[in-house]
Amino acid sequence: MNRRAFLQSAATVSATSLAQSQGPSGRSEMLRLWTFSDAHVGTDKQFGRGSLEDSLRHSEFGGEEGGPPFDWDLALDLGDMSGGQDTPQDEEGEEIVRQFRQGLKKHAREHVYSLGGNHDRSGLDEPQNWWWRKWLDPTGEHSEHSRVDPRNRPHPVTGTWERYSFQVGNMLVLMMSDINEPTQTIGRGPLGGNPGGVVSAETFDWWRRKVESNQDKIIVSAHHYLLKETTVASGEWEGVRRDPSGKWVSHYHGYKERGTPKGASYLYWVGSRPDAQAFERYLERHPGAIDIWLGGHTHTSPDDTYGGRSHVERKWGVWFVNVSALSQRHARKTTLPMSRVWSISGSEALVRCYLHTSQYAPQGWYRKAERRLDLAKSFSWRT
Repeated sequence: MNRRAFLQSAATVSATSLAQSQGPSGRSEMLRLWTFSDAHVGTDKQFGRGSLEDSLRHSEFGGEEGGPPFDWDLALDLGDMSGGQDTPQDEEGEEIVRQFRQGLKKHAREHVYSLGGNHDRSGLDEPQNWWWRKWLDPTGEHSEHSRVDPRNRPHPVTGTWERYSFQVGNMLVLMMSDINEPTQTIGRGPLGGNPGGVVSAETFDWWRRKVESNQDKIIVSAHHYLLKETTVASGEWEGVRRDPSGKWVSHYHGYKERGTPKGASYLYWVGSRPDAQAFERYLERHPGAIDIWLGGHTHTSPDDTYGGRSHVERKWGVWFVNVSALSQRHARKTTLPMSRVWSISGSEALVRCYLHTSQYAPQGWYRKAERRLDLAKSFSWRT
């Protein structure tokens, strides 16, 4: 079956009716959340490293270099599972499923909620995001390939592969995948303009409606990209650098002359409008409308402050957090395997940085990057 027939034959999967989890038995009112991004599985596999499998194993059993294990109730994967410089293919998808199965022993696959990044997009002449839908599959569209069974979700999802939500107690999580921008035809391989972030106008409208109708909840927005000028290297032209001759070259991200390099580090396209800043303008007009925005995409060390901003910043009453990358080999000038582990209790979130190798500092907790974030509402497992 070809790719187009594969997707055309798939039935639409509706949200399940499983009961909302009330939290682990016997635990206090604390949510343990693991956030990671940019595993770029195919890239690291070329060098004999299982970027995803190793990190999952570190979380449950600790690392081979002395990093301790850590507890988590659910995890958010913020995209770029693929490491290809062209469009992703089935072989890498099969490897990702294998690494999930080998890496997770104490948690179910469905405890990880995924969204798609720019490397997970399929070609402009292919069904949109077919590869990511087939192998990462947050709604269980293609369980026979992804091994994701929506009935096993501890917190049922509502929506589509492109945009979906789920609720954890009184916290609402809004997951938005990166998509191709149809007006862009130049970029990495046949994929189109890259690497600037893209969402549709429909996704922005969905996000706005969700935000406005859930102001009684803690709201977490997640996309592969951060918003403009919020965290490290998220401003104009900050994804690339000038060489000694003044020529723009790749740095955090690949330089594509006709692929909107100006916006390589942030969510650049909304509804086919370049540098739209639709989310930014909304939050400027409605400060505190959401509590947290999570993203990845820019791989760098936990101490990097390029552009005068760190990985964790507050703007418009919102905490913006770049969880960075699990990959060690993708974009080797800046990549350092790390993730963020959250302990949310009451109206405070403790955000810790976990180093998955010892190349920068000893494997495990990097105390210097630990942050305590105040929230406008107190978390509760009860809705």
